[in-house]
Amino acid sequence: MTEESKKKTEEKKEEKTVDSKDQAVVSDAKEDNSNVDLSDTKQEKKIDLIDDELPDDVKEKLEKKKKENLKANKKKGGRKKKKKEKTSVKIGKAFIKSTYNNTIVTLTDLQGNVISWASAGIAGFKGPKKSTPYAAQIITKIAVMKAKEEYNLSEVSVFVKGVGTGRESAVRALNGNGLEITSIKDITPIPHNGCRARRPRRV
Repeated sequence: MTEESKKKTEEKKEEKTVDSKDQAVVSDAKEDNSNVDLSDTKQEKKIDLIDDELPDDVKEKLEKKKKENLKANKKKGGRKKKKKEKTSVKIGKAFIKSTYNNTIVTLTDLQGNVISWASAGIAGFKGPKKSTPYAAQIITKIAVMKAKEEYNLSEVSVFVKGVGTGRESAVRALNGNGLEITSIKDITPIPHNGCRARRPRRV
């Protein structure tokens, strides 16, 4: 009788240890799921903040671009990027390149490391619409919102390059989206009679 009772007590102990292990595994899984869900909701909130301030047609184009990028990443194999430590960059530089065909806005820190950038093609503009002042205004808003969310950018010195129609509206949009402009400098390259001019056309 004593041997049988010992066996029963041992079996009960084993069952308890197995149950406790199962519960621990379940609790770990729940914690992992909760962490994933929280990060997803944070990303969704960021996207919503961006979407609220932009026009509807631009929102749709940005969403299409995101979906296309996700599909492309899945086909490649979806390599995971290492997370960079977030640093606050309150003072930076804004480079506006405005040509006859496109406008590109780049925000950097004081050393020239890129914080955020946007171009008319990213916002979904095509053809002659890429060089319009409206496109410049919207891409400036996109670049500024990224820089504010990730790096808390608040003050910039502006460098304008090119002779396109979007240069003035881009500078105004920087000021309108809450960035303090300390200086504006034109860095458009000008020839000092360097290259020989092309021969005049005979008609």
